Amino acid sequence: MDLEVLQENFSKSLLITSRFVASRAQLPVLSNILLKTDKTKLTLSATNLETSASISLGAKIKEEGELTIPAKNLSEIVSNLSAGNIHLSSEKESLKITGSGFNGRVSGMNSSDFPKVPQTIKKEESIDLSKTEFLNSLPQVSFAVSSDEARPVLTGILFILSKNSLSLVATDGFRLSRKIIILEKPCKEIKTVIPKNVLLEVTRTGEESESVLLDIKEKEKQVVFGLDNLILSSRVLEGEFPDYVKIIPKSSSIKVRADKEEFLRAVKLSSVFARDSANIVKIKIMKDSIKLSAESSQVGNQETVIDAKTEGEPIEISFNYKFLEDFLHAVTGEEVVMEFNNAASPGVFTDPKDTNFLHLIMPVKIQS
Repeated sequence: MDLEVLQENFSKSLLITSRFVASRAQLPVLSNILLKTDKTKLTLSATNLETSASISLGAKIKEEGELTIPAKNLSEIVSNLSAGNIHLSSEKESLKITGSGFNGRVSGMNSSDFPKVPQTIKKEESIDLSKTEFLNSLPQVSFAVSSDEARPVLTGILFILSKNSLSLVATDGFRLSRKIIILEKPCKEIKTVIPKNVLLEVTRTGEESESVLLDIKEKEKQVVFGLDNLILSSRVLEGEFPDYVKIIPKSSSIKVRADKEEFLRAVKLSSVFARDSANIVKIKIMKDSIKLSAESSQVGNQETVIDAKTEGEPIEISFNYKFLEDFLHAVTGEEVVMEFNNAASPGVFTDPKDTNFLHLIMPVKIQS
């Protein structure tokens, strides 16, 4: 292997792929990044066996080859070199690095032990997602993902592909978020759960790409995302995702419409007092207004009243203020709509300007 590559591009690519290197590698090669040349490009690949990343960048290739180099060592060297061309050449199982007054040799490992990871994505076999809509939709559901490893299937987002739509669903058992994306072209029906980590990486790196391609490989139990020159892949999560449709109330007897910012301000004021009392905030729905109250034996108590359009009988219902806050941060419109049946059934929270986004929160039962 003998090539020249720009320091700026190489360093940026190493930064991304290094995030996929196994932190506690059972196999030494998993601590490495695979460098592989092909005609006019250099491809960097890393994997922890659960997720992987492959990124291609332009390079002047004099001699083709491949080698794996410890990610930490390579990243630290390249990031500290000056901008401009870097010369890389392999000799047996080491990589010689030359650039801007620097001359070094780093020991590596043969690439034959490196696991095979997706390095390309076939456009004709994948779904071309609207980049902006998809990247904006992920945060609207990802906050509701569970962190409880005892139920692995809830630590990811459920993807439901059906004809002309993609539904994203997440729940931790106390709340549920659903976002529907309308697709331009029909696709085959698939249902799978994708780990949150790889989706966070898609959100993180997708902004700079022009398109987002999605390929769900059912037989391999794998999902692949194509973000221009970056290919991300992950194993899907196995297990039975809860039948969330049953949980969403079909109708409601109480409806409240309020200004989002006013409601968020009231929740934040309540949180000062709720933090010491299991995060509980009481919401009392009255005629033309709602009252949020919280009390703490250490801090004291408070009440905040905000204007609202209300329909139905008065009711008092309690929620975890953090769940309300998370939902309000995910809303893009200026108003929110809340629907209830009674103090024991889940509240349905929506954005009137986005009919494809729905959030559900279970109330907190308080001993009288």
